[in-house]
Amino acid sequence: MTRVAVIPARGGSQRIPKKNIRLLDGKPLIAYSIETALASGLFDRVIVSTDDEEIARIANEYGAETPFLRPADLADHMTGTTPVMQHALQYLIDQGEAPDEACLMYATCPLLTSNDVQLGYEMLQNTRGFCFSATTFAFPIQRALHITANGELAPMFPEHIVSRSQDLVEAIHDAGQFYWARTQDWFDKTIFGPDSTPLMLPRHRIQDLDTEEDWLRLTQLILLKKASALHY
Repeated sequence: MTRVAVIPARGGSQRIPKKNIRLLDGKPLIAYSIETALASGLFDRVIVSTDDEEIARIANEYGAETPFLRPADLADHMTGTTPVMQHALQYLIDQGEAPDEACLMYATCPLLTSNDVQLGYEMLQNTRGFCFSATTFAFPIQRALHITANGELAPMFPEHIVSRSQDLVEAIHDAGQFYWARTQDWFDKTIFGPDSTPLMLPRHRIQDLDTEEDWLRLTQLILLKKASALHY
């Protein structure tokens, strides 16, 4: 049984320039994901898919492989990660090195641990689809509000706006960290299909990274992780 981790990291981040290699607590952001993948002990290869030679160089310094540079048509801000993963896996297939199982790991998840990746792999063995990290919404989504096109405040789900939170179904969302699957399923199935299984993680272990405010909060969480007794 062979396994590969693929870490997508394009060079053209727009909202946070050079996000994937920006220093976080003195270390390039992508280094956290590489080190987590290596520390899990699960992977025969840890590959970074990038179009950027600087990212490739840094990835190599932290122990990842960069056997190819991603083509430009898969490196714009409109391209999803599934085609990027399929490209990396097809490269390995064409080289006669197809893995049995593959894990896509984002370059932007320094709060992820090797134990999380291991648990996800164990859960994959009992599912017919994907296993991915997820967490709960902090507030009932059924009571969300929005501003209409006319500038007026309105509930998104009027039928639930006065419902008690304890009477509503708890909603979860993709944590944007890792996605385990058998190699062929990356081509044949969708990540959030009925056969997939979420690995639930606490909200303090999850952080989107799209704005400078997100970066500031992530920096604080990294420092808290180092200084506190939170269970990671």
